[in-house]
Amino acid sequence: MCGRFTQYNSREEYLAFLGEEAERDIPYDPEPVGRYNVAPGTRVLLLSERRSQLHLDPVHWGYAPEWWNKPALINARSETAAGSRMFRPLWEHGRAIVFADGWFEWKQQNGVKQPFFIYRKDGNPLLLAAIGKPPFENGNDQEGFLIVTAAADEELLDIHDRRPLVYSPDAARKWLSENTTGKEAEDIAREGSLPAEDFTWHPVSRAVGNPGNQGRELIEPLT
Repeated sequence: MCGRFTQYNSREEYLAFLGEEAERDIPYDPEPVGRYNVAPGTRVLLLSERRSQLHLDPVHWGYAPEWWNKPALINARSETAAGSRMFRPLWEHGRAIVFADGWFEWKQQNGVKQPFFIYRKDGNPLLLAAIGKPPFENGNDQEGFLIVTAAADEELLDIHDRRPLVYSPDAARKWLSENTTGKEAEDIAREGSLPAEDFTWHPVSRAVGNPGNQGRELIEPLT
């Protein structure tokens, strides 16, 4: 599960971590994105490859095809997405990456849901696997995206049984490539995500439950 995350560093910091060698059509912007509580239903900076160049666009987080008569979905399971009626076209032609710094999960403790902030031990950005309806450049809700999740393992199971797929820069670039087939993308999803041992977490204020709340205090450890 991934229902909230942060995207507070600058796009230049995220792109530098991904690697500078790829061709890109992204305006220079050194200002921090500054989002400490990214919620579904909002537009989020999404990285994709179009015409052999990387693009970074604000895209609606959530996806529902025309025939879907339920609320929009925000996550897709890596184990089944490639073969499903709803997600197969997105898996094959709409792979993307969401830049993040960490994500939030809630765990039941003493009768209340306690939020935790989960992030890389080394402090590097997170490259979250995503799929959506391309071309991601029109800015409308029909071009929504979903974050790809997998079963949690090891200590992460203590927080939640699902987690987003977080890629290394090399795996992320292969995932984005228009030359990567859907089958190859399945291999990347299965083998390219970072292990649980690369992450750490701490409890944070329950104020993060309100998507209207923003600010660095939302990721500070409870004392």
